[in-house]
Amino acid sequence: MKTILITGSNRGIGYEIARQCAAKNFRVFISGRNKEKLEEALQKLQQEKLDAEILLMDTSDPISISKAAAQFGSMNIQLDILVNNAGIGVRGDQILSSGREEIFTQTLITNAYGPLRVTKDFLPFIPSGGRVIMISSGGGSMTDEPGGWWPAYCTSKTLLNSITRHLAYELEEKNISVNAVCPGWVRTDMGGSGATRSVLKGAETPVWLASDAPQKITGKFFRDKKEIPW
Repeated sequence: MKTILITGSNRGIGYEIARQCAAKNFRVFISGRNKEKLEEALQKLQQEKLDAEILLMDTSDPISISKAAAQFGSMNIQLDILVNNAGIGVRGDQILSSGREEIFTQTLITNAYGPLRVTKDFLPFIPSGGRVIMISSGGGSMTDEPGGWWPAYCTSKTLLNSITRHLAYELEEKNISVNAVCPGWVRTDMGGSGATRSVLKGAETPVWLASDAPQKITGKFFRDKKEIPW
């Protein structure tokens, strides 16, 4: 049985990744910063006769990440797949040239520094053959033209993509793959009800990378299980 930890998984894409992986008989750890919401998510899984375990962690807080890693380490198990899904979009994220700096800072701390810190703290538990998956966005692409939406969010995902590439290079000698995913515009609390994709579709590629994709694939950016340009 493989073990997977998904950050920000009490709802949305993260929850759907957890649900699908639990159905594939993974040992699933759902994680977030709100214990009550995690317990509600666990109950929903159990109603489908699926199981998971809770790991409380705020990925914007280095102390919380360290505590969660210590708690996981005390279980003496390996972490086969880490999915860095937790992310935010901040209200008022409309313009970089005159926007409030705290919006930019808060967004980068959660969406880029957070996944890096989580990966670093949980790396001791990831074995050879392990996988790290970053939930990014097409908004972070340096190939596509800027879309004029959520510029701090898009910038944070560009940084996350760069972090993905550097970690993939550094961890290749340990046989740990690191890839990024653009799930598309998904109908979640963040994406809104007008989004073009279902949560099921948004989780498709991360679940594929966690389970069926060749582990040797690393340092790539995917949408719909196909590589896309950075």
